[in-house]
Amino acid sequence: MNEAKHAVPAAAMSLRLDWCSHEAALYAVKHWHYSHALPAGKLVRVGVWEADCFIGCVIFSRGANGHIGQPYGLTQLECCELTRVALDAHTTPTSRIVSIAIRMLRKLCPGLQMIVSYADSNHGHHGGIYQAGGWFYTGECASEIGLRLNGNVRHRRSVNALHGTSNMQWLRQNIDAQAEVIKGSSKYKYVFPLTKPMHAIAAGMAQPY
Repeated sequence: MNEAKHAVPAAAMSLRLDWCSHEAALYAVKHWHYSHALPAGKLVRVGVWEADCFIGCVIFSRGANGHIGQPYGLTQLECCELTRVALDAHTTPTSRIVSIAIRMLRKLCPGLQMIVSYADSNHGHHGGIYQAGGWFYTGECASEIGLRLNGNVRHRRSVNALHGTSNMQWLRQNIDAQAEVIKGSSKYKYVFPLTKPMHAIAAGMAQPY
């Protein structure tokens, strides 16, 4: 899986971050992330190596929320979500790995102004890597684990990709009469501004960790 081009070096046990393939990212999330799946849609995949050994990836995408940039007055092209941090055992602090991945993302997508991410309390996360990285905490938000269809729970975005809609009325009429939304505990929302105007907005929304 070592297929580096234009590598970004970092001083921590021969740490190296570089773009990685879909196959490498899929391997990482299946082995080292609780979701065991890649997000749907277009992805920015950053691979992580320590001592020339592939140890995982950091993934950015548009996320499941179709209005992710709306609270900040941004379009879908100006705001993205950090959707996966899938890492095997490693020496470098995760916050440093994420920080380098963000630098790579900024160079690749100079029009981005804000990154959003969520710490899922359903899986025991509170956002320590975001706090260590200087992200702004903006509060709790309702958590939706997914939609139960024919006995299987799927993420809403996966249902959209498969059926072209996640409208519950349509799903109950066409797929499963017992379809339901599965709610979970709240998620903790964090934001990382990439421009001075967004920094001011994020600071105004910030709450204590």
